[in-house]
Amino acid sequence: MRFLKNNIWTLTALLFLFCVAAVDPASAEPSVFATAKYKLGDLFKNAKTVLFVIGGFGLIALAFQAIFGKVKWPWFAALAFGLAVVAAAGAIVDYAVGDKGTSITDTTLYDDSLGGLGK
Repeated sequence: MRFLKNNIWTLTALLFLFCVAAVDPASAEPSVFATAKYKLGDLFKNAKTVLFVIGGFGLIALAFQAIFGKVKWPWFAALAFGLAVVAAAGAIVDYAVGDKGTSITDTTLYDDSLGGLGK
């Protein structure tokens, strides 16, 4: 029992390496991963659309409140900057992954909303 306690991390690492070596790479179905990739990309685009709608209403509300002195202008600026970051997130992900023109529609998978940052 003492041997297991002292060497649990070593045994776990060896077991993990054995499992990785024992898995046949040909057994993985590439279409499953490709389908998951495109579905996640579609989910990202749809979530970004919903976020832009809600953020747009929030931006208008904060602008009116900032004009009348109810909230501080940095809150408005923070929301505007956050929406700009979300708009550019697709281009950033595509750049980091190096994935251009490999989606089903032959465009970038995550797309950007700022008009061509990822192209």
